[in-house]
Amino acid sequence: MFWPLTLLGALAGLLLASIPGALLGALLGQVLDRRLQLRSWADLRLRMGGKPGLGEQELLFVLLGRLAKSGGAVRPAHIQQAREEMRRMQLDGAAQQRAVEAFNRGKTPADDLRRPLRQLRGQDVTVEGLLCACWRLAWAEGQVPSSTRELILGWGQWLGWRRDAVLALEVPYVRRARGEVRSVDAELEALRLLGVSREATPAQIKQAYRRLLSRHHPDKLAGAGAGAARLREATEITSELHRAYALLRQRHSPR
Repeated sequence: MFWPLTLLGALAGLLLASIPGALLGALLGQVLDRRLQLRSWADLRLRMGGKPGLGEQELLFVLLGRLAKSGGAVRPAHIQQAREEMRRMQLDGAAQQRAVEAFNRGKTPADDLRRPLRQLRGQDVTVEGLLCACWRLAWAEGQVPSSTRELILGWGQWLGWRRDAVLALEVPYVRRARGEVRSVDAELEALRLLGVSREATPAQIKQAYRRLLSRHHPDKLAGAGAGAARLREATEITSELHRAYALLRQRHSPR
């Protein structure tokens, strides 16, 4: 990590008051770097240019625009899904226009998304809603290019989520796009949902199930102030977890 104002403060202090000045300048510069969340020269240039940061709603549609373009061309299904997200969020006319502008902005890689995503770390309800919206758009055409999936997984990493947790959020949308899975695939889907391998022990499966259930349970989200749409999604994911665990417990229990 690079602290630009720390370096500038140290250099200015060195010129003005030798080594003691450099130490004081570096200390003051680091305080400003941390307060302004400056981690690079690019961050400093952004601040000096006065360009506003991305709000949560704007960030969401920038991400959706980036995803829609990641496969090469934006398809009508992507645009339709973005419109569906606007309806889900109950955006009014002015907010819808801002969302459209953010979606179009996301088609070009001009924005560095690492910083605004990292600022959401620890806000699990917000992060989960963001990632679910990304998976919905990714599956809008019924299949997801590997480049698009890796893009979402990379964003999940910046958001502070484990890869298996991000993939677990994808499962309901996979099922909807493909219809009910065949019996021979059911165990693979269950393993993927819980984020465990075929070699997992019953205890490991149970631990993974409980961890995910605790994270996605509607009661927990309700207490955190999640909206009705998020609670419906949480209920669906919880039902998927119950079915997956029941299947794996049956097939992986000791004989």
